[in-house]
Amino acid sequence: MAGGFVSQTPGVRNYNYKLTPKVFITCFIGAFGGLIFGYDLGISGGVTQMEPFLEEFFPAVHKKMKSAHENEYCRFDSQLLTLFTSSLYVAALISSLFASTITRVFGRKWSMFLGGFTFFVGSAFNGFAQNIAMLLIGRILLGFGVGFANQSVPVYLSEMAPPNLRGAFNNGFQVAIIFGIVVATIINYFTAQLEGNIGWRISLGLACVPAMMIMIGALVLPDTPNSLIERGFTEEAKKMLQSIRGTSEVDEEFQDLIDASEESKQVKHPWKNIMLPRYRPQLIMTCFIPFFQQLTGINVITFYAPVLFQTLGFGSKASLLSAMVTGIIELLCTFVSVFTVDRFGRRVLFLQGGIQMLISQIAIGVMIGVKYGTVGTGNIGKSEANLIVALICIYVAGFAWSWGPLGWLVPSEISPLEIRSAAQAINVAVNMFFTFLVAQLFLTMLCHMKFGLFFFFAVFVFIMTIFIYLMLPETKNVPIEEMNRVWKAHWFWGRFIPDEAVGVSAAEMQQKSV
Repeated sequence: MAGGFVSQTPGVRNYNYKLTPKVFITCFIGAFGGLIFGYDLGISGGVTQMEPFLEEFFPAVHKKMKSAHENEYCRFDSQLLTLFTSSLYVAALISSLFASTITRVFGRKWSMFLGGFTFFVGSAFNGFAQNIAMLLIGRILLGFGVGFANQSVPVYLSEMAPPNLRGAFNNGFQVAIIFGIVVATIINYFTAQLEGNIGWRISLGLACVPAMMIMIGALVLPDTPNSLIERGFTEEAKKMLQSIRGTSEVDEEFQDLIDASEESKQVKHPWKNIMLPRYRPQLIMTCFIPFFQQLTGINVITFYAPVLFQTLGFGSKASLLSAMVTGIIELLCTFVSVFTVDRFGRRVLFLQGGIQMLISQIAIGVMIGVKYGTVGTGNIGKSEANLIVALICIYVAGFAWSWGPLGWLVPSEISPLEIRSAAQAINVAVNMFFTFLVAQLFLTMLCHMKFGLFFFFAVFVFIMTIFIYLMLPETKNVPIEEMNRVWKAHWFWGRFIPDEAVGVSAAEMQQKSV
């Protein structure tokens, strides 16, 4: 057991707590929910450039791939091929809306379990697929699993973690996503060398492993004190709070949870209430943060890294290896966020990462434009190719310690209990919708916009960095049920938050805020 901590954030209550082994292990297991999302992100791009897979299901794409001299930008352009990747995200969008009700009524852990179960069934369909229909059914089931897991896990981690370490623990979800991506790219690297259809079947079928991990994890995990109170298990909630905080002196925090629960019970229709002016900051952030996260262009790299590297002139084996390297770098750099987010805050990482991504994206676009021009023909030398890989790694690193983990952390921590499930469902739905849109349109956009595609995403990175600078207050060290005080102190959002929502005057909050 580590030493005790007390929150010192101005304008909010101070809670006593200790970092206990139980909360650490609980959040570690809970973060497993990110593995299924990460594994799918990593596996899809590698499988879609395996020749036996393309020959089996997408022969037209395979034929075009062999005609590399025609136009490198349009080498893999196929709406059917992108539908294989992007169909998952439509299903995730739909399931996240249902998941909010299950998460609220039955608890966070059972939503996680259901996500793991449907992902497991989907992996079986894909591993044994005999036609396009089986592939798409499998992808849809995988999407249902991702929707349930992504809706419940970030909320679970935010509610279990102590306030001063909430960022680090919640970022465990992003670590799990990136770890799943890295494992998937390593598996793809080796299965791509197998003869016939066995390679891609192993890659797709092994998705059942992270699915079983989240199912088993959900069965052994306790539910959060917030969820227990919400469902009427008050005594169990207090015992759980004492257990995860490592002290019996939890009366103040427990009373805040009770008060939040009582207020949430007055809200019969969270989907209607989230539209009220007092929840305007949360609504805007849970829409714009996932929107901007996908318009960084990161999933272009994640989905299609092997395809992109092959387009840049790398061979099939070399492209998978390059994708593996970028995945490992992303995993290592995500730990930067884990160890700094509660020290330097969310805003610093958002802004620094945005600037780093902007510069590297512009440089990548310029280099590809110089080498391939607008016609998509030409050769790229080894040194130039290595430089592009290095720039992609710099870009990935910037995302890994900023928009990657914080895109899940901030929306999950800013909403009061009465709208939290609905807000997180909106967050996941918006994320999945634009993930689908980018996945479905990327190869076509690459074919038509060519190197200008990187400038397209760079423009959004510039806009989102300005948005964060102006509109997002710092939320580090603030107890999750005290977050309204942060919004009340903000220069713009304060006008939407009624005084009774924070229990102090607006003047007092402005005086205490930095």
